[in-house]
Amino acid sequence: MGVFAAVGVLLPFPYYYWLWTNPQAWVNLCGKDKNPSKVMSYVSHFLKLLQFISLFSVSTLSWPPPLYFWPLFGFGQFLNFSLGLLTLAVAACQVYQLLGECGTYYGVRFGKNIPWVTEFPFGVIQDPQYVGSILSLFACLSWTPFQYILLWTLGYVFMIYVESKEDPATRAKPIS
Repeated sequence: MGVFAAVGVLLPFPYYYWLWTNPQAWVNLCGKDKNPSKVMSYVSHFLKLLQFISLFSVSTLSWPPPLYFWPLFGFGQFLNFSLGLLTLAVAACQVYQLLGECGTYYGVRFGKNIPWVTEFPFGVIQDPQYVGSILSLFACLSWTPFQYILLWTLGYVFMIYVESKEDPATRAKPIS
């Protein structure tokens, strides 16, 4: 396993963990005039780019993809687009409509009042953004060695666990 690729694939997860467990430090670091969710989105997109570069460095692309690619990738991206996340396809949207930037990028942890969303896919699938990302990753198995897909998936599973243990008392207070 290439060390560069492995580190690159895992790169965002320590950042997400730190933000989730230290939201007040992030809010303070961003300061009064900056939206911590927006700053998080910028850093997250940069880390996601590095993650993709790492994954592509060990991938062998060929066309056409195997038949299993289309349903896994299609449904995975449908879930992600309905969440407004950037995953294995660069785009934006449907869930930004449901959650918005602050809902997608830990706004509740940064002291924002985010309404609970129960519309599809949230009312049907637990952690749909992670499920969609994992499906999309597994769709790429014909191009990318399994160990990198597994590492990335373990990162998502770790964050699902971390985020499931949210304690409202540890949420950040807005800077006044």
